[in-house]
Amino acid sequence: MNAPAGAGRQRYEIRVAEDPADREACFTVRKEVFVLEQGVPEDIEYDAHDAGAVHVLALRREDGLPLGTGRLLYGPAAAARNGGEPSVGSLGRLAVVEEARGLGVGAALVRAIEEAARERGLTGVDLHAQTHALGFYARLGYEAYGPEFPDAGMPHRAMRRPLRDGRGGGAAGDG
Repeated sequence: MNAPAGAGRQRYEIRVAEDPADREACFTVRKEVFVLEQGVPEDIEYDAHDAGAVHVLALRREDGLPLGTGRLLYGPAAAARNGGEPSVGSLGRLAVVEEARGLGVGAALVRAIEEAARERGLTGVDLHAQTHALGFYARLGYEAYGPEFPDAGMPHRAMRRPLRDGRGGGAAGDG
């Protein structure tokens, strides 16, 4: 998975983080967004799931600057977060640096994570969205379920999207 994307002058690529430098870039974005910007304690931002997760990375094409990241948990790690469903992956740690927001980076990262889930034979993707991001995920075909709950001191809701064969999963407006 190595897809060029972008809007206007800002062009970027999305790829699976395969080597230690890519993973470090993912963690740098997460620190900037979650720890420094949102005040999430660093000791809870990074967890044991990072080692076995699929991490995706958005990089600015012209200079390789990391713009965003996200991760996919699958198997027992995902089932522990989604109510015990082993065929559903868990999207998490989606972060886009401030300068790249509004350029489609977040949506491209979500689609790359969904593709990674399909490649692993998963039938859906679950996530825990900060409540201010519910509209973003809803536009990508995710539906909220269950009550609001706190995570890292911020209100969240669980959301899910079934995956079908093909890009985007078939919901209206997908791309």
